[in-house]
Amino acid sequence: MTTSLVPAATSISPLRQRLIADMTMRRFSAETQRNYLRDVGRLASFLGRSPDTASAEDLRRFQIALQEAGLGVPTMNAIVSALRFFFVHTIDRPDLARKLVRLRYPRSLPDVLSPDEMRRLLGATVCLKHLAALSVAYGAGLRVAEVASLKVGDIDSTRMLLRVERGKGGRDRNAMLSADLLALLREWWIEGHRQGILHREGWLFPGQSWDRPISTRQLHRIVVEAARAAAIPKRVGPHTLRHSFATHLLEDGVDIRVIQVLLGHAKLDTTALYAKVAVRTVRAVVSPLDRLALVPREEASPG
Repeated sequence: MTTSLVPAATSISPLRQRLIADMTMRRFSAETQRNYLRDVGRLASFLGRSPDTASAEDLRRFQIALQEAGLGVPTMNAIVSALRFFFVHTIDRPDLARKLVRLRYPRSLPDVLSPDEMRRLLGATVCLKHLAALSVAYGAGLRVAEVASLKVGDIDSTRMLLRVERGKGGRDRNAMLSADLLALLREWWIEGHRQGILHREGWLFPGQSWDRPISTRQLHRIVVEAARAAAIPKRVGPHTLRHSFATHLLEDGVDIRVIQVLLGHAKLDTTALYAKVAVRTVRAVVSPLDRLALVPREEASPG
């Protein structure tokens, strides 16, 4: 007899418990676990029965239904990732995982703020907590969930690093901590400690209470409101700050493999996308046409 992934009102099914245990063992972030549970739950709702009873034909019909419902390619691929994990690791059915199709799609270039726009956005924040949080996102290139998950103890001022635990894919890494960012975080520590919301063993950016972190939704709202106040017409979200961090480093001549490490990208191809939006890098390249000197140039008149 199979067990449903959808829990009863007062209990969690063994299948759901097993999926959670498999994700926790691999140190998946809380957000990733929520997404995977939701996406496997989509399949259960579609089938009207436990997802571990799915057949190859069921999966085919499910993906067709998702496409007909108008889901975007990134969303559909995210669902495929969740289901592949479920079939491979939780119920040991890799044959079914191979029936799931990932769709290719052209990646659009990310919106990037100029240094002046970035300065205006940070200057438009309404309090020290918001300024510190957005400065971490931009100054260290962190994902929004990574900013929300930071604890006070993750600041390593001796080695000038930020410890990022359980980033994307459950991987830990070190992010850069600049002198100016450290100074700002120290200001925030003094103010937050005075308010009684910052504790040495607590969250760096608490939410509505000191013992819970700020939500990613709240961080998104902070960025949007700051961009609006700064009169920035571009579509801006928390990830825009990360995009800007990488692009500005590339424009300043930082090696792309170093940027890959700082961002925590598993593949260099992902980081290479920023080469397409690094305007100053493109402008610094001398065209081979210019080297031919076909077009006579005006000589500067002596002053």
